[in-house]
Amino acid sequence: MLRDYQATSFLPPVLIVFGGLPGTGKTTVSRELAMRLAATYLRIDAIEQTLRNADLAVDALGYTIGKALAAESLRLGGAVIVDCVNPVQASRDGWRQTALQNSAHLVEIELVCGDLAVHRRRAEGRRSDINGIELPSWDEIVNRHYEPWDREHLVLDTADGSLNDLVEQAQAYVRGKIG
Repeated sequence: MLRDYQATSFLPPVLIVFGGLPGTGKTTVSRELAMRLAATYLRIDAIEQTLRNADLAVDALGYTIGKALAAESLRLGGAVIVDCVNPVQASRDGWRQTALQNSAHLVEIELVCGDLAVHRRRAEGRRSDINGIELPSWDEIVNRHYEPWDREHLVLDTADGSLNDLVEQAQAYVRGKIG
């Protein structure tokens, strides 16, 4: 698929942060949006698994590294897309601070799967493309601590939307936020 680089490569600095429970489609949607916008793509799961593979403690370090990489890319201009669970207010505030410190727009997108049967089927049937990562079980997903969002953001329900429709909604929201 050819992309319109002239239209996408001159975006102002924008940090687009995806969040949502595992198995909602964050990686699928955020990767496609990154391709369409010619954006830098950062996946926190990949950073965290790299730390685990090196026998290092993860804790908040994956997000800390992700924010540093995002900041470096934002200083170059254009778009940075972050794919992460982003489950708590503190992590969301960290992305906001990264955007502010780098004079970038912040766009937040939360993915949900409103049909629990579909979400469970996806979660239990998926395979990871990150070597060594252990995907959470359905029980771990539904019992995970996940705080509600407290500010404006786009919520995409992936239960019945096509990938193209979801990405088009995300792209329109980004364009609306950066004016």
